[in-house]
Amino acid sequence: MSDFIGSDPWLGRRAALARNWWALVIRGVIAVAFGLAALVVPGVVAAALVLVFGAYALVDGVFAIIAAVLALAKHERWGLLLLEGVIGIAAGAGAWAFPGLAIVVFITLLAVWAVITGALALAAAFQLDTGHGNWMMGLAGLLSIVWGVLLWTWPIAGAWVLTIWFGAYALMFGVAMIALGLRLRARHRAA
Repeated sequence: MSDFIGSDPWLGRRAALARNWWALVIRGVIAVAFGLAALVVPGVVAAALVLVFGAYALVDGVFAIIAAVLALAKHERWGLLLLEGVIGIAAGAGAWAFPGLAIVVFITLLAVWAVITGALALAAAFQLDTGHGNWMMGLAGLLSIVWGVLLWTWPIAGAWVLTIWFGAYALMFGVAMIALGLRLRARHRAA
């Protein structure tokens, strides 16, 4: 109760958070539901995430084209905005038309990124002086390369594993939000 009394500069924020404890609980319940879904049916969740990305990319592409047209009308630079819009619409339509392919493309890009950054970290490890963590940098680079190669070799399994990890994160996050919300509820009632 002392957290809500006195000249505490955080008084307003704490009180507002405690009054709205229910919002944290709802947020937690949604995260737990998503996490459980990702753990039980990872393929469905991965496809749903691709469709959400597709919708976002389509809307973003349309607004980029609108910005390009408005820039053209004002005799401002518009070419890159138009290109961005066309690419966004194409990516969104492609994700909706071919969600499985979109997953494979995403995982492949992730694999390429992992291999490139791993190779750069490995190269950087040879640049460090001995005793400055060069072996840890090299190990991190090597692990990144191995992870990238595994993702490249089995992109669908990689998508499944990433969805499982995302689900586990969402589940833990949701439980933490629910616990926080319930604790704030108790403190709010006590105050």
